[in-house]
Amino acid sequence: MPTVRSIFLSDIHLGTRACQAERLLDFLREYDADNLFLIGDIVDFWAMSRAIHWSPAQNTFVQKILRRARRGERVVFIPGNHDEALREYVGVAFGDIEVHAEYVHELADGRRFLLLHGDEFDQITRHHRWVAVLGDVAYNLLVRLNGMLSWTRRRLGIAGYWSLAGYAKRRVKKALQFVFDFEDAALHSARQRGLDGIVCGHIHCAALRAVGTQHYVNCGDWVDSCTAIVEHADGRLELIAWGSAGAAVEHPRETEAACAS
Repeated sequence: MPTVRSIFLSDIHLGTRACQAERLLDFLREYDADNLFLIGDIVDFWAMSRAIHWSPAQNTFVQKILRRARRGERVVFIPGNHDEALREYVGVAFGDIEVHAEYVHELADGRRFLLLHGDEFDQITRHHRWVAVLGDVAYNLLVRLNGMLSWTRRRLGIAGYWSLAGYAKRRVKKALQFVFDFEDAALHSARQRGLDGIVCGHIHCAALRAVGTQHYVNCGDWVDSCTAIVEHADGRLELIAWGSAGAAVEHPRETEAACAS
């Protein structure tokens, strides 16, 4: 098992059918770390208010995180908008898990990154919650349809993974503009604080790239693209997309993965 300095995960959405906990467990079996940062929407209380789906794999994930924390791995949890109820516990430690509203992490090479979920930069989530909830329902429907489509493609012997949800996001001009505006706002926040970059989630579009002297990093999600960011011992960041067959598709530094391809 390779050991990395840090693992960054977001948008796991425990409690939903869309959560790909099995693939996440496969990923965590392959990567050990000194630090584990859970950057929001780990548990989906929005979806659970409508219906709860809690699989054995999701329960195993929770137990695995608790074991890793007890074993000495530092685990920091930053709540997002889907698990915002846990923001009431910012500053509290649940056993060996720290809860922060945001966090500044210093990489091994000295660069300092702001860690937060990112809903702070989403004007719809902040000011029009009902629209955000409606969009969440529509997105979950796309993800479920995508699951049926993937099953059909496998039955037909069509290789590769194709995401209906990711395709829809890329084809809608306003959605793309939203992503660009989100990234600009995230980088502006880090720049104002004199930091070297930001690591966030929220929009389910994994990214790792330099913008001038700063760095925009997005963990992606574990309902569709199944992506994570890891920090190596020398401070190098890497975006890893975990394939459906349990293989890591590694992306070199300063590249971007599509929302889902």
